[in-house]
Amino acid sequence: MKVTLQNLTKIFPSRDKKAGSEVVAVNDFTFEIPDGKLIGLLGPSGCGKSTTLYMISGLQKPTSGRIFFGEDDVTELSTEHRGIGLVFQNYALYPHMTVKQNILFPLQNLKGKDKMTKEEMLERAIEAAKLVQIDELMDRKPSELSGGQQQRVAIARALVKMPRVLLLDEPLSNLDARLRLQTREEIRRIQKETGITTVFVTHDQEEAMSISDMIVVMKLGVVQQIGKPQEVYDDPKNLFVAKFLGTPPINVFNGQVKGGKLYIGQDAVLDVGDVADQEVAVGIRPEGFELAEDGAFACKLNNVEVMGRDVSIVSTNEASVNPVVRAIINADNKIDLTRAEVRFNLKPHKVFIFNKETEERIGFEVK
Repeated sequence: MKVTLQNLTKIFPSRDKKAGSEVVAVNDFTFEIPDGKLIGLLGPSGCGKSTTLYMISGLQKPTSGRIFFGEDDVTELSTEHRGIGLVFQNYALYPHMTVKQNILFPLQNLKGKDKMTKEEMLERAIEAAKLVQIDELMDRKPSELSGGQQQRVAIARALVKMPRVLLLDEPLSNLDARLRLQTREEIRRIQKETGITTVFVTHDQEEAMSISDMIVVMKLGVVQQIGKPQEVYDDPKNLFVAKFLGTPPINVFNGQVKGGKLYIGQDAVLDVGDVADQEVAVGIRPEGFELAEDGAFACKLNNVEVMGRDVSIVSTNEASVNPVVRAIINADNKIDLTRAEVRFNLKPHKVFIFNKETEERIGFEVK
């Protein structure tokens, strides 16, 4: 099911009636979610991602704009008539019901031509439970399940109605790190098996990038960039997107372009072609450093953190906006910890420069 958002805007009235200023939670969001794809809505708290999800679900009405499921305008349609499956962060299971009863519940409320026999409902519930691999837990109650198992029950309950669109609102936030990894892999498997168009809301960029076909990065209600996860990571449109994506985060420096060269402090670190002379912000991905005895970029060595396959060189530089500079290099490199200074060459495709005022990306050609 293709989902189309046209100029979607949501404005909340101010809580302070005397101040009178409104809050624009989502501002003129236009996007077409392709049929059968998993889309990650990504951004910090307050960016408008959950509000967008709630408008798609019908839980909140847009101030302006339209929402289409396929060719159907569902903007004024109530939640129960949109054909959506919704999974919340807190699972929202009925504690007095068994797993089977929780999954069956949405089907028992169907009326008219959609009403099903008991046999049909049970068959559908078993299918949904098998899909999320909890069919052996059908007689247990939520209190007898782990957090990951409870989340699977919530997903099965959302899928049992065979929704046109599946909406997931931070579904992994209450799980520990190992369960989060396992459950996000399960969500991706289930989505691929069912082919249901899915919108996944998260503030965790690693989650969004690992399972999404496309990500939408938002800030203060405004869409910053839309694209395939790797493409957005490799080609950020502005400094916000560059800083939001990546673990460890991108290293940011105060820099200067002068005579076709990029300077960080006194070091001429890169040729940037015909970029005009100006003060810039410089972003360098942690994997963008190459250890070199006579490298162009010098930093003060602090520490080396061993991570197995890679090592993280922790250093400082007076031009750095971050407290420390992190460089991820292959563990085969030998680092002399007795030296006060470490030098690097930079991989041009891992270096981004941004306008100091607008924070928009400045493109340059590597010769």
